Amino acid sequence: MSKLTSRKFWISLAAMLGSIGTSIAGLQSDNQTITIVGIVCAVLSAAIYAGCEAYVDAAAVANDFITLVDDTEETEDE
Repeated sequence: MSKLTSRKFWISLAAMLGSIGTSIAGLQSDNQTITIVGIVCAVLSAAIYAGCEAYVDAAAVANDFITLVDDTEETEDE
């Protein structure tokens, strides 16, 4: 459910839909270059979204790890 409130998700979805629309326009006008550009942009928007989510997840794990190490050190000092 939290993905539906994510700005990254909605921007990525809009970029993908725009790219798919571009691909369809390229197919309709029989312009192969526009079709390829639309497909590449659709794939890139999904890849960029996945990369952003991976970065956010890695940062959260690193933050949790640092908190865990700090808590462990405080316990050992006592």
